[in-house]
Amino acid sequence: MRKKRNTTLILTICTIVLVFGFIGWFLMAIFEGEKPKIQLGPIPAFLTKTAEVPLVVTDAERGIRTIKVTLKQGTRHITLLEKRFSFEGLFNAEGVHRFDTVLSIDPREFNQGRADLEVYAWDYSRSSGGDGNLTIAEHKMTVDTIPPALRLVSRLNYVNEGGTGLIVYQTTSDAVKSGLYVGDRFFPGFLATGKSDQGMHVCYFGIPVDLKKNTNLFLWAEDKAKNVSKASMNRSIHIRNKRFRTRKMNISDRFLDGVLPYFPNEIKDPTAKNVANFLEINQRVRKENGEVFYNLRTDTQPEQLWEGVWLRLKNAATMARFGDKRLYYYKGKMIDEQIHMGVDLASLANSKVGAVNNGRVIFADRLGIYGLTMVIDHGQGLASTYSHLSHFSAKPGQTVAKGDVVALTGQTGLAGGDHLHFGIMVNGLFVNPVEWWDSHWIRDNITRKLKAIK
Repeated sequence: MRKKRNTTLILTICTIVLVFGFIGWFLMAIFEGEKPKIQLGPIPAFLTKTAEVPLVVTDAERGIRTIKVTLKQGTRHITLLEKRFSFEGLFNAEGVHRFDTVLSIDPREFNQGRADLEVYAWDYSRSSGGDGNLTIAEHKMTVDTIPPALRLVSRLNYVNEGGTGLIVYQTTSDAVKSGLYVGDRFFPGFLATGKSDQGMHVCYFGIPVDLKKNTNLFLWAEDKAKNVSKASMNRSIHIRNKRFRTRKMNISDRFLDGVLPYFPNEIKDPTAKNVANFLEINQRVRKENGEVFYNLRTDTQPEQLWEGVWLRLKNAATMARFGDKRLYYYKGKMIDEQIHMGVDLASLANSKVGAVNNGRVIFADRLGIYGLTMVIDHGQGLASTYSHLSHFSAKPGQTVAKGDVVALTGQTGLAGGDHLHFGIMVNGLFVNPVEWWDSHWIRDNITRKLKAIK
C-alpha cells in the first residue's frame, strides 16, 4: 500500500514538472528574444545614379512579421518598402523566415544632400508588449548628382610639340581632383597659392613629341561622389608643330665592348652576341627605366618650389638635342630606332653639376642605361633629371637651391663619353628643356599667367 502511494506521488510530481516544463517552453517560444537579422548592401556612400541595394532579412525563431524601409531627409520620410507577412502554421513554422529583395533607389526622387536609409524588421515574438523583437539597420549617404563646374581662366595657350604648357582654371569647391587630359595622359592641377578659396588651379602639361593628329584635349574634374565634368580644350590650346632632327648612330664593336660590361645584371643571356645584348638594353631596359621616371611623378610638392629662369650646365656644348630621332646602325644595317628624350651637354670630365632650380632631391641611384641618375622635384609636377653622373653630392630628401652642386658629370650607363644627359619632366613626361632655359619663354608662357591670378 505504501509502495503504491509512493508511485502515485512520483507520477504526480513528474506530471507537474512536465506541465510546468511545457508551460516554460511555450512561454519561451512565444516570448523569445532573438531579434531578426538584417543584411544590407553594399551601399554607395554617394548616391549619384540609381542604386540597386540588396536586402536580406532573416528570423530563425518566430519568423518575420513586418519589414519597413524608409529614406529620411530632414523632416521628410519616404517609404521605399513596407511589407507584412501572415502567420502560418503552428508557431508560424510555415511563415516567412527569410526575405530577399533588391531596393532600387533613384536619386532623382530626392533632394541633394544628406540622406539616411533606415530598415526596420519585426518578428512574431510576443515580447515588447506583443510588438515583437525589433532590429534597425541604418546607412548614411549623400545624394549628389551634380558634377563640379569648370572654367578656363588663362588665354593665349600656345604650346610646342614636345614642349610645356600651363593653363589656369577654376573649379567649384566640391572638386577633389582635376586637371588636363592630353589624349589618355593625365596632368593634375594644383591649387594656386593664395587662391585656394576661389578654386583657382594651375596645371603644367606636356605635348608628346609623337602626338597623334586629332588628339583630344579636355579639362576634367571629379568630386567625392565620382561625378565628372569635362570641357574640351582643343580650341583653347593651340599646338605648334615642331620638326625634330634625325641622327644616324653607328654602333661599333669597340663601343659595345666598352659599355656592355656595365650591365651584368640587365643582360639575360651573357652568351648572346654583343649586338643582341645591346638591343635588349636599348629597348627593354630603356623601357623599364622610363617607367621608373614616370612613377616618380607622384612624389611632388603641391606648391611651386622653383623661381626664375632655369640654369644650364656651365661652359657646355650641346652634343644631342631633345627629340632627336636616332637610327642605330651596326655594320651598315639599321638595327634600332629611339627618340632622345633629353639634351646631352659636354664640358670637362667630372664637371660640377648644379641644381637647375630650387627643389628637393627625390631620386639618386643607378638607373640602367642612364647610369648614376638624380631627379629633383620642383613642385606641381615639374622635375629635372641628371644622368650619366660619376658622383652624387646630394641625397634623396635633401632640399637644394638653384646652383647648388649636386653631382659630377661622368659616363656611367649607356654613354660613349663624359657628358650630362639632362631632362625635364612634366608629370612623368619628358619635355624640351630648352624652353626652361629661355627667360622670355618663361615670362610669356608661365609667369605672366601666374601673375594674372595673384
